[in-house]
Amino acid sequence: QRLKLLQSVSAAYYICLPLPSTISEPWKLMFMDSIFFLAHDLGLSRPFDIAKYAASWDEIKGPQSSPAIRVTETSFEGVQAQVFESTAADQEPHLKRGVVYFHGGGWTLGSGKMQTYYLRCWSMAEELNAVVISIEYRLAPEARFPDQYNEAVQASKHILTAEVLSRYSIDPKRVAVSGDSAGANLAAAVAQQMALDNSAPIKFKVQALLYPALQALDFNTPSYQQNGHIPILHRPLMARFWLEYLNGDPRLVTSLLANNHSTPTPSQEIAAAKAKTDWTKLLPVAFQKSYKPVFPLHGDPKLLEKLPGLLDVRAAPLLAETKVLKAVPPAYIMTCEHDVLRDDGLMYATRLEEAGVDVTVDHFEDGFHGCLSFAFGPFRFSVGFRSFRSYTRWLKENL
Repeated sequence: QRLKLLQSVSAAYYICLPLPSTISEPWKLMFMDSIFFLAHDLGLSRPFDIAKYAASWDEIKGPQSSPAIRVTETSFEGVQAQVFESTAADQEPHLKRGVVYFHGGGWTLGSGKMQTYYLRCWSMAEELNAVVISIEYRLAPEARFPDQYNEAVQASKHILTAEVLSRYSIDPKRVAVSGDSAGANLAAAVAQQMALDNSAPIKFKVQALLYPALQALDFNTPSYQQNGHIPILHRPLMARFWLEYLNGDPRLVTSLLANNHSTPTPSQEIAAAKAKTDWTKLLPVAFQKSYKPVFPLHGDPKLLEKLPGLLDVRAAPLLAETKVLKAVPPAYIMTCEHDVLRDDGLMYATRLEEAGVDVTVDHFEDGFHGCLSFAFGPFRFSVGFRSFRSYTRWLKENL
């Protein structure tokens, strides 16, 4: 009886949480969110367990090809991957586009074998007449920063060789790096590293970042304040993902959310990093609205000693120096109004533009975090389908 009551109360609470009227299909989104949080509230799983279980249940078992798309599993420098090859041009002399893709999931969840990513890469290969390579980097807690970053770089560097590109009939002048959420974090970091790597003569032509996570120095940007309780990426959950990635104590979530890693008298290094996340200067005024910066009264100077990755540009690409940004390829950045990470993407767009990089910002007023993952399947959202079309259209026109 008590369990049934708790279930009813929890379900009612999550389903009745008010969502902005401008968000795409709010009732469908609330229903999905309630399923995950109900399981968590009832103690049915440790953090991330239910999501990992759901992801494994949703995985495609073994490569499934068709006359139009050939799917194979392989590895690049020891990093596992799925390769989706369009067969449309097999009998034609011209080379194909190539896309190196990193899935999202907070560096902790997900797989390119999940149906949502499998269908995404399949559809991209078909629509772009491309070879899409979906990278299976290792996840936390088995791997921690910089493991995921290192695997992303080594796989990308191996792919960007004449030997590999020739094997898959990929045009070396038309290769993109892309990803969503934490995968977009890896894609941005890889784009920076590969642009600076003089030992790699073949470079990415473009980068396409879908609602990227790019910094963990400010959990009180306007989008974090506005969307802290909006599904499917709640503000505390994003802080927890960062701690998983950076191998931090989960009990530090509260400190991160309070911006306690800042101090009233920061060091020169911290002050320089904070300037690169200063949303009062980097965000268009329309997105700042009436929100105010959050500064801790005292802060915890030792927090950065416990989490040095917070200041590491390999983990937080928004912190890159301007001279690095000048070298990266043109960028497509998708942002969603109802997403805590909206401002990460918008601030990065500003910094890239200031460095002279060509940037396309594709903002969805009714979008929420992860919406492109709902372009297909039973939980298809209108904004998911529209965002996928917009993303692939940009790649078709720019790659």
